[in-house]
Amino acid sequence: MSGIVAQNVGRPSGLVKAAEGGGGAWVEIKSLTASADSTLDFVDGTSDVVLDSTYPVYCFKFINIHPETNSKILGFQSSTDTGSSYGVTATTTFFRGQQTEAGSDETLAYDANMDFAQSTSFLYIGRPILNDNDASLSGSLHIFNPSSTTFVKHFLYNVQVMGSFCQNAFGAGYFNTTSAVDAMQFKMASGNIDAGKIKLFGIKDS
Repeated sequence: MSGIVAQNVGRPSGLVKAAEGGGGAWVEIKSLTASADSTLDFVDGTSDVVLDSTYPVYCFKFINIHPETNSKILGFQSSTDTGSSYGVTATTTFFRGQQTEAGSDETLAYDANMDFAQSTSFLYIGRPILNDNDASLSGSLHIFNPSSTTFVKHFLYNVQVMGSFCQNAFGAGYFNTTSAVDAMQFKMASGNIDAGKIKLFGIKDS
């Protein structure tokens, strides 16, 4: 027996059966593996990438992103012209918890130096990553309703970084456009993405 009570509408106890049609399910769309790449690009309609109204929420998962050049930050930007150009105006905010490997300098703080205000630059994801053989960044970035032609495009991320500190970094913001966002690009502040994976998922509507 599954232990799930079918639909169970209006009852005060028991488990409720999940909605029909797979509402809320994650669907893997595309996985890119870096090998000394200058950029990793997810462009709607290219190489089986879907980044349109199919899903209301998209999530990028970063798995052991390793920089070629020491102490560089992973960045991202979006496009409204299927990747012909990147640099949509954005505003962000950032805070982090961190400590050194020696267990010193423990802090939880807002970091204004990591913010962007109506900028078209590539936006920071976390803090600088060491290029030690065992160093990397892992975590996730969500973007909400990127195909909307009414609202700005909200996003948020949470990553764990091995750099000068062990750091759990949180960022959020919005692309200040009512045009549909149909491509996302990731790159290091300088040098290549030496190794690691970025996976794109779509999250079905309820």
